[in-house]
Amino acid sequence: MASKCKSSTVSLQNLTAGIMPDSNISKSSQDSPGRSGSCGSVSVFFPITMMVTGMVGNSLAMLLVYSAYRKKENKRKRSFLLCIGSLALTDLFGQLLTSPIVISVYRADMKWDRVDPSKTLCAFFGVCMTTFGLCPLFLASAMAIERALAIIAPHWYSHYMKTSVTKQVLVIIWCLVLLFALLPIAGVGEYTLQWPGTWCFINTGDKDVTGNTFFATTFAALGIFSLLVTLSCNVVTIRALVTRCKTKASSTQSSKQWERLTTETVIQLMGIMCVLLTCWSPLLVLMLKMILTHTSSHHCYSAGSLSPQELQKDCNFFLTAIRLASLNQILDPWVYLLLREILLRKFCQVASAVSKCSLDVQKQTQCPLDVQNKKAIQNDDAHKQSLNMENSILNGGCEEQ
Repeated sequence: MASKCKSSTVSLQNLTAGIMPDSNISKSSQDSPGRSGSCGSVSVFFPITMMVTGMVGNSLAMLLVYSAYRKKENKRKRSFLLCIGSLALTDLFGQLLTSPIVISVYRADMKWDRVDPSKTLCAFFGVCMTTFGLCPLFLASAMAIERALAIIAPHWYSHYMKTSVTKQVLVIIWCLVLLFALLPIAGVGEYTLQWPGTWCFINTGDKDVTGNTFFATTFAALGIFSLLVTLSCNVVTIRALVTRCKTKASSTQSSKQWERLTTETVIQLMGIMCVLLTCWSPLLVLMLKMILTHTSSHHCYSAGSLSPQELQKDCNFFLTAIRLASLNQILDPWVYLLLREILLRKFCQVASAVSKCSLDVQKQTQCPLDVQNKKAIQNDDAHKQSLNMENSILNGGCEEQ
């Protein structure tokens, strides 16, 4: 991302978006930067790769969720599975609706007018970016709250958190976020073409547009709020799990299974928090900064008072921030479902084997790896007996272990 644009300052100054908008879909999109492709950080490779990997991961997650949802023994998991499936479906639609447009613009030599002469596609793209940006954040918050309630108040959870309630919450989230994303169409806020002219998003710099500052600030505030809710609930869940694991510390098989499940869950929750912070913090913080300074990515089309180096840095950073936010759609199914199913148990088994070897070396004895492998197989056989514990930890089990 740190590559340098080959275009000169003069060419940037000639690409100004100096047309006053007469609607809330900025006409600055008419002046897309036709030669932005000379910047090394702009490549069609990114949208193609992200679309393919996003489709594969989210489709696989939806298949696993559908298969698990139909099993009778997973009845207690259905609220959690509905949330996971909704998240995967939302991320998948977000990829399918936006990536083809970006790829089409790249194929049109990065000239938006060739793909969208009427400028209506820019508004549609902005609505999709806002909807499929906020929805995953709020769904992640809903799952974090659901998981915290299942651990902290299992009896209340089992009595009140029915599948019908989960469905209602999901529908409310989708509808409210969509209504918010449609505000610029109704005259509050504005969607404009963003550098390098291949995507549209919220205008953060034009304070003369009706409700523009309110709309952009609200988007950033809602995103930060949902991040804080998710992080807080996950921290509460981790603390409750660790506390309960300590109270159950013993040498029994049940306690060992509980400790293993707790370790897996804590690793997963920490992974979720790291992914969310890494993917969304840069964009949300940058948006707040741009709102406060009344600037937007339009300055990427005009050097103005900025030096070429400062202009290039800001343009690349904004593009990197939106790509990180889009990367969240690819990582979601892995950190919530696929990573746990495929990797976490193997990771814990390997970690247990290494720990066992270290203890034996200290005692100057040889670590019998064959015995350790047999113990791992025995643990897998005993996993069926720990289904109720796993339901309680991850998916809202209704019984205290």
